[in-house]
Amino acid sequence: MIDYLDRMIAQLIHDRVDPTLFVGFQPPDDDWRTKAIPGNANAVNVFLLELRENRRLRSNERMRSTMNGDIFEQPAARRVDCHYLITAWSPASVTPQVDPTFDEHALLYAIAGAVAVAEPFVALDIFAGAGIPPGLPPDLLDAQLPVTLLPAEGFHKYAEFWGTMGRHHQPWKPAVYIVVTLPLPLEQDRAGAIVTTTIADWRQSIGAGMGEVLSDIGGTVRDTGAPPQPVPLAWVELLTPAGERLQLANADASGRFVFARVPSAAYRLRATSSASGPVIRDVDVPSPTGEYDLQV
Repeated sequence: MIDYLDRMIAQLIHDRVDPTLFVGFQPPDDDWRTKAIPGNANAVNVFLLELRENRRLRSNERMRSTMNGDIFEQPAARRVDCHYLITAWSPASVTPQVDPTFDEHALLYAIAGAVAVAEPFVALDIFAGAGIPPGLPPDLLDAQLPVTLLPAEGFHKYAEFWGTMGRHHQPWKPAVYIVVTLPLPLEQDRAGAIVTTTIADWRQSIGAGMGEVLSDIGGTVRDTGAPPQPVPLAWVELLTPAGERLQLANADASGRFVFARVPSAAYRLRATSSASGPVIRDVDVPSPTGEYDLQV
């Protein structure tokens, strides 16, 4: 996913600063200065310094989804801070009439302004003119990526950084320092089958056979497609065998419905949706099959 973030930064610089700029991501070392920059082009180096977990945004939340009668859990994504140093490079030689530093400073200022206007980074917005790159992860498409522009604490090892960027002494160059936070999705795990029945056995403290067994039952309303899909907001009725309504439930966005405190007996379930007429199913509570699903 970091490679697509690189492309977002390059696209941002080309669209909002200068489309003729050469944008590279190699270390700004001897090879960059002598081989990587083509011809006499002004160049921008976007160097990924380091990755750190953003623990302020860490969450213990677990998101649940259902598929074919199973429950899946996915931990909330971790967050990774990507630290970049962006430097400007002019090919012009210093003369009494020409100071390439002016061009470099102007580029840095323009880049800082472009980042400030674009934050938070959203791939759909940044790639609006150029088109979405093939293979861009769906999680990144409309995600709002937090950006820290020119953090007040700066980059503490700046002198050490430039001291490693070549065999010869490299003059210290100013940089636009940005931190972009990416999600790091975690894998989805199967948590188990959907619970369809919860049974409570109520009995008096004295006397045998005087208790009452009550069940909370639940199921899913699905359509007749291939494969069947949940029917959100369908109405489900719990009826006596004679058709008397005992309870009424509205299915949720996943087509799930629940009836509470149902005595053990024979019943009918009737489901109605906006797209179809009523469908009736005879059931026993508790169900020998363990499910109370309906198809409309």
